[in-house]
Amino acid sequence: MTVPGIDDRVEEVLDRYRARTMATLLAQLPTGGPRYLYDLVADYPRRSGKGLRAALCLAACRLAGDGDEPDEAAVNVATTVELFHNAFLIHDDIQDGSEQRRGAPTLPAAYGVGVALNVGNMTNLLALDRLLANRDGLGSGTAWQLVEQTRLMLRHSLEGQAIEIGWIRDNACDLTPDDYYRMCLKKTSWYTCIYPCRTGVLAAGGGRLRTDRLDRYGWYLGAAFQITDDVLNLVGEYAAYGKEIAGDLWEGKRTLILIDFLARCTAGERERTVAFLGTPRADRTAADVRWLHRRLTAYDSVEVARRSARELADAALAEGRAVLGDRAGTEDGRFLLGLTRYVVDRPR
Repeated sequence: MTVPGIDDRVEEVLDRYRARTMATLLAQLPTGGPRYLYDLVADYPRRSGKGLRAALCLAACRLAGDGDEPDEAAVNVATTVELFHNAFLIHDDIQDGSEQRRGAPTLPAAYGVGVALNVGNMTNLLALDRLLANRDGLGSGTAWQLVEQTRLMLRHSLEGQAIEIGWIRDNACDLTPDDYYRMCLKKTSWYTCIYPCRTGVLAAGGGRLRTDRLDRYGWYLGAAFQITDDVLNLVGEYAAYGKEIAGDLWEGKRTLILIDFLARCTAGERERTVAFLGTPRADRTAADVRWLHRRLTAYDSVEVARRSARELADAALAEGRAVLGDRAGTEDGRFLLGLTRYVVDRPR
């Protein structure tokens, strides 16, 4: 499905870059070995993901370079980004107790936590292998810069994950939108947008894009992406979304939607919600989840989050135009700008 927006070829570019990256990723996976390892490393990449991170990496590379199609060295960088992403997905599914991922059972649901944890760790190791391979393709200096950017991304992402997990563990119920945005910057924007863009620029030799403006584009785009994901988790259609609807409520995630509701609901509704959030996931009931789902909708908290996502996407568009200048009319320039509409209008 093509998402209407600034450029209706966004999906086409996503598909092309995803196909090239995934072909390289799968071709480089080890064969043989123990059961329940390398074949399962390939499981999530073979499912129909968006390929957003790899596409951002390769588009930024072309925009920062001479505009030619990305070479194998650049595709290797995009493959690294995708491997780290898939490792995060596996570990997230373990931490969240998620049951569905891209329309099929998650690895922990299908094979158990022990197998899934090991597969996630191996996926990270294979990403490190791809990082080391940059010495041959891009030279030691650029390879080291990519290692540094990866270290920074991992630190921010893990800190963001710790913040979110901590809120659930401590049953934090007095959070503000700014608390959410700070968490979102670390947990989502860094590894979803900022890191792929930075590594793409490095793969091209850098220099032709102002990375400070590109970082701001990535921060706003990543936040809009995450908030839209939170919205889809409540009101999306399972066939398109590919994950369990209302999974965030079962997990007790502190989304912008929930934060808005807690700030405006009645004392009785707040008391019931706080008690629900303080109950272990295994003891939560479907009736309570349905009740909270209805209240979030009744208070228009979902629409509040939608508006926030659109405002952030508009901010990303402004930053994207500023950083691209006369390159905004190129295929990859239109792609980066078109993503600002795509991330808030997508069905999955």
